[in-house]
Amino acid sequence: MDLEAAEAKDLVFELEDGIGRVTFNRPQARNAFTFAMYERLAAICEQANGDPAIKVLVLRGAGDKAFASGTDINQFRDFKTPQHAIDYENRIDRVLTTLEQCRVPTIAAINGFCTGGGAGIAASCDLRIGTKSARIGFPIARTLGNCLSMSNISRLTALIGAARVKDLIFTARLVDAAEAARVGLLGEVVEDDAALGRRAGEVARLLASHAPLTLTATKQAVARLQRRLTWEEGEDLILMCYTSQDFREGLDAFLNKRAPQWRGQ
Repeated sequence: MDLEAAEAKDLVFELEDGIGRVTFNRPQARNAFTFAMYERLAAICEQANGDPAIKVLVLRGAGDKAFASGTDINQFRDFKTPQHAIDYENRIDRVLTTLEQCRVPTIAAINGFCTGGGAGIAASCDLRIGTKSARIGFPIARTLGNCLSMSNISRLTALIGAARVKDLIFTARLVDAAEAARVGLLGEVVEDDAALGRRAGEVARLLASHAPLTLTATKQAVARLQRRLTWEEGEDLILMCYTSQDFREGLDAFLNKRAPQWRGQ
């Protein structure tokens, strides 16, 4: 299988009646993202920007375990230099900004785990619908010991507020669907995966029937109200975490299924 075919298999795009359905298709890995999947997601958003036939995008994970569990840890194995860390966070910022600024409304249909980069993707969507089994969070303080970029912190803070961002990241806990709805991580909660598919389809069809310029103008107006800090403003924080001994320890501990021993250096 060539690279392009592999990318298409791992992240499937289908268009029908103006609704583009994006499926993260690695259920055996809780739909963890490879770098190629991030790039394909950005490319689909760019396609939607130029194709008036696409009215709305619905994002969801394959299987019943996860929406997306973040970046595949194996993608970090080759991190050797500070530039690798900068390039990685730049990639994530670029992809999530492309998703956030996509011309059409975007809906995250969340079932199961939605963590790390997966939660970042969900936060970048316009609307989020989850099942009662949804679990959302950024558990990096107990897994890899890395950090979110300034852009991601800005986006998340605008969504749920500074105190809740610190609570989520400091405690490394995953919030359940009821709490996620209370704090603004979910706009709606449905019973199960079947209900999620139906409800996401209903909302998508509703949005696809509305005036596209009104929706686009509203998205852009909200974006103009929310300043996104640039990656340069947080480069020192990224380097502090990703070039640390703790990050290497967190990576090794995760891959070997043991508890990390943090040293703060």
